[in-house]
Amino acid sequence: MKNIIAITMALVMISCSQSVRENGSTEQSESEIIERFTSLVKSDVKDDNIDGSFSLAIIHRDSILALESYGKADKNTIFRIGSISKSFAGFLMLQLQQDGMLDINDPVEKYLPEIKSLVDYNKYSPITIKQLATHTSGLDRESRSRDENVRFGKIDEWENNLIKAIPETSFLSKPGERFGYSNIGFAILGLTLSKVADKPYIELVQEKIFRPLEMNNTYFQVPETQKGNLANGMAGGPTAELDFERPKNEQKEVGYRIPNGGIYSTPSDMVKFMKACMGYSNLLNKNNITLLQTTQTPTTRLRSNYSFGFDLYSDQGINTVGHAGSNAGYTAHFEYEKDSEYGVILMRNYNFGNTNLDLRANSILRKLSLEE
Repeated sequence: MKNIIAITMALVMISCSQSVRENGSTEQSESEIIERFTSLVKSDVKDDNIDGSFSLAIIHRDSILALESYGKADKNTIFRIGSISKSFAGFLMLQLQQDGMLDINDPVEKYLPEIKSLVDYNKYSPITIKQLATHTSGLDRESRSRDENVRFGKIDEWENNLIKAIPETSFLSKPGERFGYSNIGFAILGLTLSKVADKPYIELVQEKIFRPLEMNNTYFQVPETQKGNLANGMAGGPTAELDFERPKNEQKEVGYRIPNGGIYSTPSDMVKFMKACMGYSNLLNKNNITLLQTTQTPTTRLRSNYSFGFDLYSDQGINTVGHAGSNAGYTAHFEYEKDSEYGVILMRNYNFGNTNLDLRANSILRKLSLEE
């Protein structure tokens, strides 16, 4: 009888202990994970030793868990987000379909007949809007044009420079056949969406995304009144001499790289966009959020799953949605776990350093998601 009582008491104690852990330690464990992560990033920035700027945000659903800045950065510091700009183009495309303005399976030539001037265009079926948005158009990564304006033309001339670049762009594969990352493909997507809505692309993104989400510190061209908050990009390194001029010049001279890499923002503004991508806004309905989070590419390879401007990654119990960004003098990462809805945003004003943005983001999202 004594043994039965002892066993019963032990089971009760274990049950109580488990209950305490389940009810009381989740928040503490979450806090510890975040504290370790932010301390590690802070140490990395110190060890990078280049007087740089680094900012981050960590969220859970629609709540901000951390908003930190290191080095020369503060909460108002603006960074270029590079190819994360593609996520805005994909999001916008789904908005226009939701509004009944297009079908993503429409041929691009329906709205942008200039695409017919692509090299070897007539050899294949017409490229669709969906193929542009999923990197399955088969197009070159960049135009083969040697025209300096195509690569470094003024922002307000980007559309004309893209039109000039199209006849000197060709195919690497048959449209729809496989995933092949194409910057010029996303530039063409942006111009196509502009033609669909009969409105300049920059104005369209501002109207449909920036303003509704109150992303008041997000720009395609940082205004003079905000230049003091812009982190000065540092290209080159770690062994090469740092280049401050190229990132500075690219504030005005970006060629056709507007829809595919032209946005500047802050972590707090990017949090607002991340929440919208999770479904915490009225900009996209539930069906389109599901589309955004679902692989659209004809592959099951770990690092080649893509939806509409979003990389999809599934491994070791997590399923993430996001994108990385890199321009001269800036690197950024935007990623959330779609089931637990933890998210992380990392932004800095240099192209190297101890913090591997991709791996670190995956690591903390895995720890937070599996703790939930």
